[in-house]
Amino acid sequence: METKLTLRLNKTVIEKAKEYALSHNISLSRMVETYFQSITVSKKGLPEITPLVESLSGVIQNTNDLDYKEGYSAFLNEKYK
Repeated sequence: METKLTLRLNKTVIEKAKEYALSHNISLSRMVETYFQSITVSKKGLPEITPLVESLSGVIQNTNDLDYKEGYSAFLNEKYK
């Protein structure tokens, strides 16, 4: 459930936050929500996931038939020819 929140902040802070959000392709509301989540969630042994990492999640599709060792070996062979 989403609800509206009104905040009073310094005008310069708001402008810089909007620029940051725009340059990172995220809404200001989402940025604030992510921050609030990060400071209120229980951190029992879980690594922190930054907004950047969260935004990249799912970008690369995993193919189960990919042999990583073979691919890396081919890369090294080509690099050091």
